[in-house]
Amino acid sequence: MIAIRGLRYRCLAIDALEIAPGITSMIGPNGSGKSTFLKICSGIAEPESGTLLIDNESPRLTGIGYVNEFPDRNILFPTVKDELASPLRFRFTPCTETERAVRDCAGSLGIGHLLDRRMQDLSGGEKVLVAFAAAIITRPRVIVLDECDSHLDAGRCRWLEEALRVSGAVYVIRCTQQMETAALGDHLLYLEKGRVLHAGTPAEVFPQISGTSFYPLSWRWPA
Repeated sequence: MIAIRGLRYRCLAIDALEIAPGITSMIGPNGSGKSTFLKICSGIAEPESGTLLIDNESPRLTGIGYVNEFPDRNILFPTVKDELASPLRFRFTPCTETERAVRDCAGSLGIGHLLDRRMQDLSGGEKVLVAFAAAIITRPRVIVLDECDSHLDAGRCRWLEEALRVSGAVYVIRCTQQMETAALGDHLLYLEKGRVLHAGTPAEVFPQISGTSFYPLSWRWPA
């Protein structure tokens, strides 16, 4: 369980929240604190006060894969092969094991043909796919995604959903502006002005925000 108590950080003010294993989607207006919340979940930032614990541990002590909203901010190395290998090299994984893991991960995600490409030559969507592969290559316990689906077409969004389900991660926490994507998650959080106003399953949350400026009646949750 991800347990949050008395969390305060910049615009965020979350008194109490628990997130169960599975895929948790976050939605809400721009500036509601979604990306800030993801930075806390990933350990990039720490609360000014209060706690966020993942199975009773700090995020910084938990294996976490993180994909930034902006594709170029995920890039550390010039080639796809080196980008995928970097999380393993940082762990001093033996070279032969690293090379095998890179081939296997790229092959299973359908991006093996990109391995010898330069990162700067990839499209935005391809950069997201590589960043996702780098995020999961160490099989982290938690995967955090910040609107990376905004750079993917419908087919790749379905691919990403399937990849998340078989990634082995206990927790997936993502924010998205795509209601269809949010509806596919196990859990749904609705944030506004730094607070979680609604939490539950998509079937429980969508009716509560139906007709608001964020969630118009023209799109309905597929019950």
